[in-house]
Amino acid sequence: MNILFVAPYTPSPIRVRPYQFIRHLAQRGHAITLVCAADNAAALDELRAICRRVVAVPVRRTDHLLAYARALPSALPLQAAHCLTPAMVAAVAQAIKHSEYHVIHIEHLRAAEIVRVALQQCGEGPPAVLDAVDSITLLFERTLRRGANLSIRLRALIDLARTRRYEAAYPHRFAAIAVTSPEDRWALLTLNRTLNQMGGNPIIVAPNGVDLAYFQPYTGPRRANHIVFTGKMSYHANEAAARFLIEEIMPLVWAQRADVTVTLAGAEPGPRLRAYARDPRITVTGAVPDLRPYLTQAALAVAPIRYGVGVQNKVLEAMATATPVITARQATIALSAQPGRDLIVAGDANSFADAILTLLADDERRAALGQAGRRYVEQHHNWQQSVAKLETGYAIATKPFCHQ
Repeated sequence: MNILFVAPYTPSPIRVRPYQFIRHLAQRGHAITLVCAADNAAALDELRAICRRVVAVPVRRTDHLLAYARALPSALPLQAAHCLTPAMVAAVAQAIKHSEYHVIHIEHLRAAEIVRVALQQCGEGPPAVLDAVDSITLLFERTLRRGANLSIRLRALIDLARTRRYEAAYPHRFAAIAVTSPEDRWALLTLNRTLNQMGGNPIIVAPNGVDLAYFQPYTGPRRANHIVFTGKMSYHANEAAARFLIEEIMPLVWAQRADVTVTLAGAEPGPRLRAYARDPRITVTGAVPDLRPYLTQAALAVAPIRYGVGVQNKVLEAMATATPVITARQATIALSAQPGRDLIVAGDANSFADAILTLLADDERRAALGQAGRRYVEQHHNWQQSVAKLETGYAIATKPFCHQ
């Protein structure tokens, strides 16, 4: 197929889902034209070698703010206004007018309205498939209950009602919708029914995968008293998890073992997280070029997620390196991993601390968990399998083309 792929940011190893979709779609013979916001020059260079054409549109902070201001008095979710700039719309409209595509792939709610407005300007165009990734409504509802601070909860509240209405209409606005997990599919179908917009086009589950060649199982020596938490630290759910780890879990661990050290590995930690590094037992890295050394030097990866939606890549990547994982139940809802065999599930601070202490004292148990975790991701989180599910969505959306 000829695919127009529209993203509100530059796909990259950090923006892993669209990046891996583009890579694997190209490997499977599809021709891809990418229109995206320009925010990662190195990733753009790599994408230009993969895609037929790349159109990178500069989007400044002021552009985002103006887009939010235009959306605020309307019913449009602020998330959908994030990159809704004249330049982004024009770039997509130009692409539609000057080439023939079988399908438009839309990455995330943040790009959905860009494509809708561009198609209105063009008068017609190919069918659009939305990779919603997650239900943002579900995320906002959980953020309201468990958000790290009042500001984050207020932002979720401001956008919640309008996001509910917008997501409820997905099956009527797009030819097919993809999400990462059955829970997100359930959430979108429930919105569709509850808000009296039943029916419409299908919602398919295309789980996140892991680059199994990049994240190799590690069997060498590890720091026996060291744990790691990975993720983009500016994301509010990751900040909440990091604070839970350092402020509530680790004091219980240190009361029993003062030698245990922790690394928070990920980009853009805020002032509160950076301040943790004053404790010599805590390392806060900021952005790193490669997470693998941080995973493979640790005895354990801990992901004490307080709230969230979809598939947690941080859990899959740790499992892929054969690093034993302790995580919250929330992070396992989208997985078919078996607790106790493939990973350890904990709830409150006491159970997390107990699990950390127990595993740090048991080399054989850690090794068995690491090996089982690697087997799990090999069997269930291969990007080729996910892309095949995505192609099913394309075939549904493009019935006249699906046999070409």
